[in-house]
Amino acid sequence: MAFDREEFLNVVEDSYSAYYNIIKENLPQKLPMCFRADYFKREERYLLMKSARYYGNEMNEYVYLFSDVSFDRSMVDACIRFALEDGLPRVKPHKEHQFTNIKTVFLADHFEEEALKEIKNRRFRKSYGFLSLEGYSDLVTTAVDVKEEAIWTNPAGRDMKKYFTKLFSAQKKK
Repeated sequence: MAFDREEFLNVVEDSYSAYYNIIKENLPQKLPMCFRADYFKREERYLLMKSARYYGNEMNEYVYLFSDVSFDRSMVDACIRFALEDGLPRVKPHKEHQFTNIKTVFLADHFEEEALKEIKNRRFRKSYGFLSLEGYSDLVTTAVDVKEEAIWTNPAGRDMKKYFTKLFSAQKKK
């Protein structure tokens, strides 16, 4: 069953809006970016009272979603560079920061072979502080072929493959 890319884009946006802040303002004009989704999570543990905090942990994500009929290698590279240039300055490392991931998601009806190679092989990792004591940032790249229901990710994006597989199966049931 082939899906319509625009309809599937609405499903993805609706799915992200449950836990993420969807940002549609100030999008780049030259890139086929649909939205940015920001996720912030903070965990704390206390000992009897809030002033006696003994544990704090922050986990953040910035998801950049791009949608077009087809992607080639140069467009994929431009989108990933934009996501890194825009997302990394948003990272605020400190002693309770665990990670901030930068995720790029590409929805298309077709991907050129070189674009898929770029998505599957692209890696980026940045550590903050000595031995990552102030956290790290990873790049997660995902390609979703809506017509073929195929999903490709880089090694850091294994969870994204599971996520989009569940979205496809949920849409088939409707």
